[in-house]
Amino acid sequence: MTSFAPDSLVLNSKLPLWYQVSQSLRASILGRHADDPLRLPTEDGLAAHYGVSVLTMRQALKELEDEGLITRHRRRGTFIEPAALRGAPVKLLGSVDAIVAQQSGGRTAVLQHGPAKLPAGVAEHFPGLDEAIAFRRLRCDDTGEPTNWAENYVRPELAARIDLADLERWPMTKVLRDMLGVRISRITDTVEARLADPDTARLLQVPLLSPILHYTGVTYDDSGRAVDVVRIHYRGDRFSFTVTMEAP
Repeated sequence: MTSFAPDSLVLNSKLPLWYQVSQSLRASILGRHADDPLRLPTEDGLAAHYGVSVLTMRQALKELEDEGLITRHRRRGTFIEPAALRGAPVKLLGSVDAIVAQQSGGRTAVLQHGPAKLPAGVAEHFPGLDEAIAFRRLRCDDTGEPTNWAENYVRPELAARIDLADLERWPMTKVLRDMLGVRISRITDTVEARLADPDTARLLQVPLLSPILHYTGVTYDDSGRAVDVVRIHYRGDRFSFTVTMEAP
């Protein structure tokens, strides 16, 4: 039986290895194609793929098993749980791969893209620019029910190189880093409770003024320049917000 092939990962010495591996594998699982195999490689194979010990790999897999993304069967192997993606939690855990994992999963449609004037709250991150290229996308779960919609404002010279097909499969963060080669240094996140405006209510199919989670993420390259500002609107009845901190 063919096994699912996870993405590669560049490890960061400042974060726990098991955590980095679990988030990278989580992003690969959530961003997989529908016809990808459900069986994962063996623990030994995954450990070799990520360049970590089998013990570290087991800890990473346990994290995904506890979350319900995978099931493990003695002598049969480890399998992706097809029905585990509904109602995924919003988690901000300290790495780019965590952000990719958070924003992956389900089916994504690009609703609109093109030049747009920078709105208040976004313009401050792009000094010297009057407009950027805006991408509006709607993400649905595997049943077709809307879960969130996002609007990204990207520097024009980078946006010109983006393949819309990639945006239908992967979060913008992954497209910028892995497809365009942008060296991302950090991402600043803000999450707050809001009420659904008419646009959000229509796209997410919820009543006007329903509670939503509003996420703002600013992505910086290694020169300290903002390359992408995203505003994601999550249905309040489908997401929770979790922060995990590692003790020194």
